[in-house]
Amino acid sequence: MKDMLVRLLELPSGNALEKQLLEKEKIVVRRAIPPEKHLVCDWVMQAFGAYWQSEVEVAFSRQPVSCWIAQRDNAILGFACYESTARNFFGPTGTLESERGKGIGKLLLLKSLESMRELGYAYAIIGGVGPAEFYEKAVGAKLIEGSEISIYQHLLRKP
Repeated sequence: MKDMLVRLLELPSGNALEKQLLEKEKIVVRRAIPPEKHLVCDWVMQAFGAYWQSEVEVAFSRQPVSCWIAQRDNAILGFACYESTARNFFGPTGTLESERGKGIGKLLLLKSLESMRELGYAYAIIGGVGPAEFYEKAVGAKLIEGSEISIYQHLLRKP
């Protein structure tokens, strides 16, 4: 999987999408806070696995927390992190399969990228992309040629 590069200076606004998710779906997208670490990490472990749980734990070590979550009532629907595996990297991110197609992933992406822009970055790297078309359409991200060999190339794997 390749990495992608996204320009942060001209991100689309997520305001209308955020309002729509709240009004139609009763979904709140917000930055996670430290007392929720165990709940968010457990949810990510169950929904997406140990590697992403490890990255979420790092996101909770930052101040402010570099993890955004989407929730309906007391249920987590999705998450997105930035600067957890490497500086200036977006990810991991995931939305429950049953909630996909509503714009949750896009809004989590936008919130995270806005946070990265606030840190002073003009560009961000989306690491080890699966759905490249999603990122291209959502924020104009471009594939980085030669990035097949990434920071994950020597990742330890469970035997």
